[in-house]
Amino acid sequence: MTSEDLATCMSTDPVVVRRTMAGLRDAGFVRSERGPNGGWSIACDFDRVTLRDVNAALGEPALFAVGNRRENTARLVEQAVNAALDDAFEAAEALLLERFATVTLAAVAA
Repeated sequence: MTSEDLATCMSTDPVVVRRTMAGLRDAGFVRSERGPNGGWSIACDFDRVTLRDVNAALGEPALFAVGNRRENTARLVEQAVNAALDDAFEAAEALLLERFATVTLAAVAA
């Protein structure tokens, strides 16, 4: 598929797709070809690649869209809440990444 086709499927911009796919290409998970019949194609064995591998290839982006609103606050209560949430989010992320390491792309595709 072309970046434009993928972007349409994901309701995003082709530039975002190309940036994302570049990390996957560098890891050997996809390949790209230029030209009128070009585009992105799979270049890996789905049985050997895990979600953890994909996450690493994408630069280990944040896994959660929630978190502290202000990192550096002078409010003591907010500092205490942030510290408690930080610990919880770190534990949840570690658990999720551990699970990602056991899920192959073949399992997702199935």
